[in-house]
Amino acid sequence: MEELKLALKVDDKDNVATIFAEQITDGTCVEVRDKRGNSEIIPVIGDVPYGHKIALVDIPKGSAIMKYGESIGAASRGIRKGEYVHVHNMEAMRGRGDL
Repeated sequence: MEELKLALKVDDKDNVATIFAEQITDGTCVEVRDKRGNSEIIPVIGDVPYGHKIALVDIPKGSAIMKYGESIGAASRGIRKGEYVHVHNMEAMRGRGDL
């Protein structure tokens, strides 16, 4: 049996997890672990590079993307659980200069 690929949820408020594995392609199942030792297996939607994020829940358009317990942006469209979260579906809210 192939070992599951790993993703980490750092803070209880997070709605994304960071992938710590290579070759994560659409349909790959990853094991998401949190700091308490809880884990959940989630099938990934899309190809996700090492160090990038997947959604842990369905995230509605306009909702905050939470990583490390902080908002790092907002969903620019609805994002499904397991989907790759990056610039194609997230608008960064930091460093814009207009807020």
